[in-house]
Amino acid sequence: MAKAVVLLSGGLDSAVALYLAINKGYEVHALSFDYGQRHDKELQAAKALAKKAGAKNHQVVSLKLDQWGGSSLTDNTLEIEDGDVTRDDIPVTYVPARNMVFLSVAASLAEAIGARDIFIGVSEVDYSGYVDCRQEFIDSMESTINKGTIMGAEKNMPIKIHAPFVHETKADEIRLGTKLGVDFGLTWSCYRGGEKPCSTCDSCLLRARAFKEAGIKDPAL
Repeated sequence: MAKAVVLLSGGLDSAVALYLAINKGYEVHALSFDYGQRHDKELQAAKALAKKAGAKNHQVVSLKLDQWGGSSLTDNTLEIEDGDVTRDDIPVTYVPARNMVFLSVAASLAEAIGARDIFIGVSEVDYSGYVDCRQEFIDSMESTINKGTIMGAEKNMPIKIHAPFVHETKADEIRLGTKLGVDFGLTWSCYRGGEKPCSTCDSCLLRARAFKEAGIKDPAL
């Protein structure tokens, strides 16, 4: 069975990516990160999702990007703003080069276990304007990984980065996830780590709009 590394944050996008990889027949190795984020709600969600979906294993790597901050998700001196899904600037919740770092670690794990496939649930259609969610970035990162790994550079066993939702909306993801049996009640999207989602941050607003467009009630609420 072919192996795949799935970046699993515990949010909506990564949950659907996880179930999609399993549905495609991969032996899934889920990978999450404790990067110094404000709360561990997503990590708790990732653990529950990996177990329920039947991932082969689930690893949590500690990176501590909060050592230099630069984002309201990793720096408690910065405020998490209420969201505005019509904005065209990059919000303060952007974590510098986060997906670049995550994909680099995923490539290391993939090469170590002999996996030629990495799944990431990014979208450039329905997101907060993050530059590391674009097709251009994914293509460039895949090229770099294959220049910097023995698998790609020497063994003619290139690693493929799958970003199946990069041109899809979150509503499209929800419809697909529903067909795949994703338990969206286990996912966590809110940037704030309260008992319940805040319903006002960027991530909550995007999620609410997506469930509304999909015509499905959000079980997490």
